[in-house]
Amino acid sequence: MSTRENNNTTASREMVVQNQLGLHARPASMFVKMATRFKSEILVVKEGEEINGKSIMGLMMLAAGPGTTLTVTAVGSDAAEAINELAQLVNRNFEEE
Repeated sequence: MSTRENNNTTASREMVVQNQLGLHARPASMFVKMATRFKSEILVVKEGEEINGKSIMGLMMLAAGPGTTLTVTAVGSDAAEAINELAQLVNRNFEEE
């Protein structure tokens, strides 16, 4: 979906937390560090609870354990790129073994 007046685009994808310990401090920090590289607003939803994807405390409060499905949405000029890179990070299990 695109809004031409302000050049914003929306991109969204479901991502499954697969690493053994879930979205604890280190993976949450990695997610936020990557999310803040983008101009887009990043929203993360777990079971109806929506948080700012650029907030480490918000991410950790989701208590997303292994197998949790998160819906990540980006709104902005670089939304598609943001979603693709964040999905790659999640799919790589936040670089954990």
